[in-house]
Amino acid sequence: MDSYTHLREEDRILYDMIEGEELREREGLELIPSENYVSMAVREAMGSVLTNKYSEGYPGKRYYGGQEYTDQVETLAIERAKALFGCDHANVQPLGGAAANIAAYFSWLEPGDAILGMDLSHGGHLTHGSPVTYMAKLYRFVRYGMKDIETGEIDYDEMLEVAKRERPKIVLAGFSGYPRELDWKRIAEIAREVDAVAMADVAHIAGLIAGGAAKNPFDYGFNIVTTTTHKTLRGPRGGMILSKGTVSSPLRAPEKTIENLPTLIDRSVFPGFQGGPHMHQIAAKAAAFKEAGTPAFKEYAHQVVRNAKTMADVFTEGGVRLITGGTDNHLILADVFGSLGISGGEAETLLDRAGITLNKNSIADDPRKPFDPSGIRFGTPAITTRGFKEAEVKRVAELMLAVLTKRDDATVTSAREEIRSLSVAHPVPARFA
Repeated sequence: MDSYTHLREEDRILYDMIEGEELREREGLELIPSENYVSMAVREAMGSVLTNKYSEGYPGKRYYGGQEYTDQVETLAIERAKALFGCDHANVQPLGGAAANIAAYFSWLEPGDAILGMDLSHGGHLTHGSPVTYMAKLYRFVRYGMKDIETGEIDYDEMLEVAKRERPKIVLAGFSGYPRELDWKRIAEIAREVDAVAMADVAHIAGLIAGGAAKNPFDYGFNIVTTTTHKTLRGPRGGMILSKGTVSSPLRAPEKTIENLPTLIDRSVFPGFQGGPHMHQIAAKAAAFKEAGTPAFKEYAHQVVRNAKTMADVFTEGGVRLITGGTDNHLILADVFGSLGISGGEAETLLDRAGITLNKNSIADDPRKPFDPSGIRFGTPAITTRGFKEAEVKRVAELMLAVLTKRDDATVTSAREEIRSLSVAHPVPARFA
């Protein structure tokens, strides 16, 4: 059934572009670990009449009238988020993960304050202190990384020494390219030892946490958790800030204490950093949070990890060096230049021709430039949504290795046909229940 009948009639050029993307997704495999497919329920919420409504403020405290239903929608999203992650406060208004991180910084820090976070080349995110970001001009970022790239081991004793020396106001845990589980308990202890807020950016693993396939930082004493609402959580593109602390009024200016974190966060998001929230996006978040609370989602989260481990094993057996030696979560980071003599950029382009989408990625201490690095990053959230299990992902990994090793047109064409067949046999489901 055509979902874009009005668009087809009114703007055929744009309609054809969107249809092209539909076909690309239908006949190819998405292995970028930060991407996923949303249900039709989430898509319908995103396309709802809520896109028409301005709702500056928070439920019960808005600046415009006509908020009867927007208040209900946002409250529903908040309560579902709190239940999923075991916290007592949720701000669902951030427009994305970067916005959530920046608003969290603003809630607790003053210009010039220090943040201790993971080095970008060792798996951190741009918003964790990359010099190219404005946050790096506003705050003083100090970094930690892996002491053993082959195992992914982090030197927590050294992290403590850096924290004692630099006195950060926030100790930040989280990553965009780290395949292992962090020691959340130890990081929270380090934060407490230097009187810092323990903050976790779980954008990549939020769905694994919600599904019980990864540990929850709140269980180990973290104060703030930020996340995107897409990726493994399988919701709309957006962000969220969660915290534990006494919920106080967003109307008064509070002291900067842990107990006042909810108020500090709410005031930081609005009016501090954003204007009117996108209520259609918040409705789609609410729909996704409901799906993430089901038994089916819990099985999905565990299958994501099983699938990633299976793909990692195939690459290791094929002689490809994996950063950290494998994976504990949904993503794999492979040194294809060092192992196969092909750069990450070349590998991305070659696999794209075979119908397999992933991204080039720098590896720790990469000798190559960021736009054509040594590594590729891929993962299993999206293909697991399509019903792929160990046997199917094993075959996908084998096809990837064949393409990256042989690099001839015949191998690419043969792989493309098999990938198309696998894709058609595993369509994106309309419902996740």
